[in-house]
Amino acid sequence: MQKGTQYTVKVALIAALGGFLMGFDASVISGVVGFIEVGFSLTKIQLGWSVASLTLTATLAMMLAGPLSDKIGRRPVLKIAAVLFAVSAVASALAPNFISLVIARMLGGFGVGAALIIAPMYIAELAPPALRGRMVSFNQLNIVIGISAAFFSNYLILKLGQGDLAWAGSLRLGEWNWRWMLGVETLPAILYFLALYLIPESPRWLAMRGREDEALQVLEKVCGPEQARADLQEVHESISAESHQQRGSIRQLFQPAMKLVMTIGISVAILQQITGINSVFFYAPMIFEQSGIGTDASFMQAILVGLVNLVFTIAAMALIDKLGRRPLLGFGLAGIAACMLTLSYGFGSATYTLNQSAIDTLPVEIERQLVAPLTDVQFDSDVEFRNAVSDTIGKNNYKQYESQLVSAAISMNQTLILIGILGFVASFAISLGPVMWVLFSELFPNTLRGLAISFVGLINSAVSFGVQLVFPWELENLGNAATFFIYGIFAVIGLVFVMRVMPETKGRSLEELEHLLVKD
Repeated sequence: MQKGTQYTVKVALIAALGGFLMGFDASVISGVVGFIEVGFSLTKIQLGWSVASLTLTATLAMMLAGPLSDKIGRRPVLKIAAVLFAVSAVASALAPNFISLVIARMLGGFGVGAALIIAPMYIAELAPPALRGRMVSFNQLNIVIGISAAFFSNYLILKLGQGDLAWAGSLRLGEWNWRWMLGVETLPAILYFLALYLIPESPRWLAMRGREDEALQVLEKVCGPEQARADLQEVHESISAESHQQRGSIRQLFQPAMKLVMTIGISVAILQQITGINSVFFYAPMIFEQSGIGTDASFMQAILVGLVNLVFTIAAMALIDKLGRRPLLGFGLAGIAACMLTLSYGFGSATYTLNQSAIDTLPVEIERQLVAPLTDVQFDSDVEFRNAVSDTIGKNNYKQYESQLVSAAISMNQTLILIGILGFVASFAISLGPVMWVLFSELFPNTLRGLAISFVGLINSAVSFGVQLVFPWELENLGNAATFFIYGIFAVIGLVFVMRVMPETKGRSLEELEHLLVKD
């Protein structure tokens, strides 16, 4: 590996640690929802709020992060994000009630929004065209490593809390399991803040601020003196060509010249979330429990989700600059559609029957005489079963023992559900996951990049907020089969759009792409 490439990789990896914290912070809630739903007596919409509240403020942060980074620099914004991650982790772990937890999660959302926007932007402005796809994908790689780490951390804390180790008991891991799940993020957040002192400011930001000597020094470390001067000249030409325009104007995003890039950016931003990825990442144990495998097994299978996500994200990084952005999106969307429709079929074919032997396995806290009228009654959907049992034993009792009740009553192909979930995650990880952020870093002109990425990132985050908020309500009222069917249809629509509208962007400089895609 050449010296310049080594330097680029090192800097990109440090910047992308924000992605690790984003992934951890966002998905660690997946292990918490079951405990806080019962502990805080939450409705399904309140449960959705506990998950989606982070995304709400992340959406607001995306409105500010790009323009703020244009003023004070990319690196200072990432430092602010690191501080927010740490404070949010501590406050979430100590939250005495639902409102306090939501406020703490919303605080962390500001860090998520900033890191999600600025880290890939920073890397794209530093990396040479031949490496840009893989370097920007480091951010997505770190996001999925963070997601995997959160799933593993949740499972480890759950099992340690159930054990009899003295030190685990002294830390009250059993009683405070969900609090420890949320609090462990503090350490990587502090490490990220310190590591940011080891990387330079974005050379393109330095050039736009007239700090040419500093910009040249950074570029020379990336690609050598000769190429550095050529790259800096391209940046100056791009800035000069657009100097007559009003910098950072929202109105500019909707000029005719920006129609193609904004259409692509907005569509891909919506598509990435409307196909249900954060429903899986943020509610994975809940989904697996719906197949009847039990709480411990559902946490274990959530680890598989993280590992598959990691493996296929690495595959995407290896392929994105070889095959290109468009083929990966097409392949991934086809897989997403197939897997979501498979999940819909799997849950739709399930039946629920509490026979006498199943009733005998239920926790002793469930009064047998209450469930006796349901003996040998077959229900053909999860919604019918849930409503019938809730009416019989009470909603609070059903919430507390839902995993055991579903496990006792369900008859379905659980392997099909596992294959569908893992196939969906693999398809997303090799396509929409990393490709979207690479596209965002490439599509927009230099002087509008911060604002444009903030705008489409805001849309992406807003859709994510809606999906996370209503997912528990959808499962309760529409059922598993209908919910996953809706996601599958959106994937089919997205596949048609990508194949008909999106151009290829691989292997071209940011300035060349601006010339080709943004036309007066």
